[in-house]
Amino acid sequence: MFKPRNIEGQIYWLDETGIKIYTISASNNVVDQSKYLIRLKKMKASRNIDWINTPAFVIFHDGVGCDYLVLVWWANDNELFTSVSVKTGWKWVEDPNKYSFCLYDLEILWAERNIYIKTIDCESPSLKNYQVSR
Repeated sequence: MFKPRNIEGQIYWLDETGIKIYTISASNNVVDQSKYLIRLKKMKASRNIDWINTPAFVIFHDGVGCDYLVLVWWANDNELFTSVSVKTGWKWVEDPNKYSFCLYDLEILWAERNIYIKTIDCESPSLKNYQVSR
């Protein structure tokens, strides 16, 4: 049954390439972002994307039974790409046939859609404005 979760995202929460960071917690505790950073670097390295010049965000989601890392980026003018990794036991698994973003992540996806329209898909696109918008 749906129960609201603690969702956070601060304008200064950016990784070293400017990817915006959000957190979601099923327990409503503060999310330890450090436990996701190594996996995020591996996910980014496995793709031929210029992350510094790409509007993107990531969700570190402490779920009920697993940790979810949802990496999301915009490309091809207005397409939203996603990749989800789930920590099962001690290892991260990226399997689009088994895992995806969830109901709680949709709140951030919708907000990011609106931010993208206002800051990138507009007359004066600005990656900087995109990165500091929440």
